Amino acid sequence: MSITIAPFDAADPGAIDEAYRIGAAANDADLPDFPPLCRQRFTAAVRHPMPGNAPRWALARLDGVPAGYLGLDLPQLDNTDNATADLVVHPEYRRRGVGRALHDHLVRLLREHGRKRVFGVAVSTLPGGVARPEAGDAFGAATGARPALAEVRRRLDVARLDHAALDALAAEARAHAAGYRTVRWRGDTPEEYAADLAYLDGRLMTDAPLGDLEWEAEQIDVARLRGTERALNARGRRRYHHAMVHEESGRVVAWTLIDLGPSADWHAFQQITIVDPAHRGHRLGLLAKIENLRYVLDQEPALRVIDTWNAAENAHMIAINEQLGFRPVDIWTDWQLTI
Repeated sequence: MSITIAPFDAADPGAIDEAYRIGAAANDADLPDFPPLCRQRFTAAVRHPMPGNAPRWALARLDGVPAGYLGLDLPQLDNTDNATADLVVHPEYRRRGVGRALHDHLVRLLREHGRKRVFGVAVSTLPGGVARPEAGDAFGAATGARPALAEVRRRLDVARLDHAALDALAAEARAHAAGYRTVRWRGDTPEEYAADLAYLDGRLMTDAPLGDLEWEAEQIDVARLRGTERALNARGRRRYHHAMVHEESGRVVAWTLIDLGPSADWHAFQQITIVDPAHRGHRLGLLAKIENLRYVLDQEPALRVIDTWNAAENAHMIAINEQLGFRPVDIWTDWQLTI
């Protein structure tokens, strides 16, 4: 049995396709309730990386057959001691040393680029929830990594939405939100809101619970925000935003985002929801989320489910999401390896 590891990049469409097929097979086996892996999103991740990221990709072959891949992100603008990794082995070739060979390659790259830590995610079964493979957590532990943050995925079944309850929640939230107005848009951020959104986006890693993750606040400016938008456009992501504007200052002080991909109109992700600390206590996050949910449902009639993640310790946001009808599905653990 022979395992080889070969780097690839955006100029190698054959390797990209082989890696995509591995990822698609793993997605179908491990997360059957997810949409099939989007080819456009995967290809664009190789060809159009996020701004401030220098990715490294490698394909593993077992006796000449594509069996696994590594996607390693190396931040360049902040967190320059850190890296994030996506290490995937085809379900048919697991427990044959492919994952370990990719991990050894990963460690060599980390040392070559002077990185001290790497982060990866593994999904597992929530007590009483849908069964998930336990191999990811077992592999993380076997490499010497430690679980640093537990996140719970929750899913909203659109068909079970209680619209009367949403109306009541929205009315109550508006009663606390005097002096603020709602704005919305689809796709790229209007120029008048860009600086405020960059500020809020940069606060995310400061405000969100991080458990034991050693990850510093990201430095987001308008140029980086625009670079992220270009990368998301290349991935075909349809993005719906609601924000709250503080009328006295004219600033955007709360923001939420739902996005969908090009290959599964029945599925969406509830992404960032954040409120400037100086403007909390006015139900702005709840109001923005309700209005954005209604917006996306009006624009996307085929949408059936929305997934979101919260740190298990983020009681405030969990309470909001459960008020909206999101229910737990499984656990996603962020593993941290220090080398």
